[in-house]
Amino acid sequence: MSTDENARHAYAGESQANRKYAVFAEKAAAEGYPTVAKLFRAASEAEAVHAKRLLFVLSAVGSTEENLKGAMEGENYEFMEMYPPYVEEAKKERKNEASIVFTHAMKAEEVHANLYLQALESVRGGQDLEGEKIYLCPVCGNIEIGQAPEKCPICGVPERMFREVQ
Repeated sequence: MSTDENARHAYAGESQANRKYAVFAEKAAAEGYPTVAKLFRAASEAEAVHAKRLLFVLSAVGSTEENLKGAMEGENYEFMEMYPPYVEEAKKERKNEASIVFTHAMKAEEVHANLYLQALESVRGGQDLEGEKIYLCPVCGNIEIGQAPEKCPICGVPERMFREVQ
């Protein structure tokens, strides 16, 4: 394989390891192993360092406008093309939890695409996105700007569950 193919493959692996180790850290902490949890968090952050560096090797980081366009394209693909057949297959196989997770992700990706479009329009006008506070739903990944809703419009969790992103 070429260096670029190797870098893309490595990026995928490092990104997946980053997320996996972060979840492993949460599990270790919940089971009463705080130092093991720290080890997993450190490894997760190390994998994030590798992934970040690989993005630059791949010349995958452009201007904010270019990054917003690419992010919007990715989110559009996920909610319009990728997730709908995943939801259908999960329903067909009667894998309810997977169907719910896929549906939540699909709906959240649509929100993300629309937010990226708003941000792109702002950046093209030489402005930052309006709304100082951004909130994240920890269950479905919905993002809200300005204030958290009383209830998540995607998964229904209450406002108190949303966390402000710094």
